[in-house]
Amino acid sequence: MLTGIKKKLFASAMALAMGVSTFAINADAAEFNWRFSNLYGRGTAFGEVYESLAKNIEEGSNGRIKVQVLFSGEGVGTSGLLGAVKSGLVTMGAPFQSMHAGELPAGVVEIGLPGGTDDPAKLQDLFHNQGWDKILTKAYGSQGMTWLEPYIQPAVYVLTKTPINSIEDFKGLKIRAPGAYGKFLRNLGASPVSLAWSEIYTSLATGVIDGSIGSNMIDHRDGNHVEVAKYMYKLPLAGAQVLPIVVNRNAWNKLPDDLKDVVRKATEKHAEDQLRLSRQWEAEAVKEMEAKGLKWSPEPSEADRAAWAKAGAGLWDEYAAKDKFSKELIDVLRAQK
Repeated sequence: MLTGIKKKLFASAMALAMGVSTFAINADAAEFNWRFSNLYGRGTAFGEVYESLAKNIEEGSNGRIKVQVLFSGEGVGTSGLLGAVKSGLVTMGAPFQSMHAGELPAGVVEIGLPGGTDDPAKLQDLFHNQGWDKILTKAYGSQGMTWLEPYIQPAVYVLTKTPINSIEDFKGLKIRAPGAYGKFLRNLGASPVSLAWSEIYTSLATGVIDGSIGSNMIDHRDGNHVEVAKYMYKLPLAGAQVLPIVVNRNAWNKLPDDLKDVVRKATEKHAEDQLRLSRQWEAEAVKEMEAKGLKWSPEPSEADRAAWAKAGAGLWDEYAAKDKFSKELIDVLRAQK
């Protein structure tokens, strides 16, 4: 009996040792081992797009860069993601800038303030031809990060547990809405709350919050939010969102130029995939949620539309005063309009 146990323990130890050895060999095979943290859980639509980005970096580099993908809650919380990239705890990140308004105000302008354009062509022009790329490179660079190709996601809508028949119904509601989205809803009388995406469902179900924005409709669908909140307001808080991929600058500087080019091209492909797939998924998500009982608010009145526009009007001035990078971005934005 004892001999059998010893044999099993010996076999387990050998298996563990072989596993560690194999990992070491695989790690040694790569010149650079990166950790890439994103906002989504495993198996979600966008989580799989981030996995594709990691795979494209590995394949484009012929295995010289190995990328470990970390999903929501796997070592780095949503609110700590930007700090983790700055410090080098993770090498690359896909942050939700609204969660980092105090750390990097320019990121909140980058993602899209209420009243900004929802036209992908205009957004591309803003970033690549009118100088936003240069401003954001400096903004993120000032905090030890390299800013790479941003990607566009669809409009931002608010989902609530009770129907919103008029703007007045927002008063007193606790709504998960970080950054400028929260300021916008506060102007309508709501109380904004900052929560990670993974906390939304439970918070709605338990009454901690009365509603939530998603980064887009797909977020609401993938989070099963319609199970606990069935009412969607028809007016979007923002017509589109633009989010970056950022890399720890020290890690970036260690790459030779050919691998920097590989990573840049992979993020450009990622941006194309995000835009193409999110358009498709948004339509699918709405249909799926409607089948599960999603109800839209009545058509907003002219007075409600005017109040909605007024709620966002002062945010441009407010964010322009935050720091020099935010002001530079908004100056360009105003010139475009």
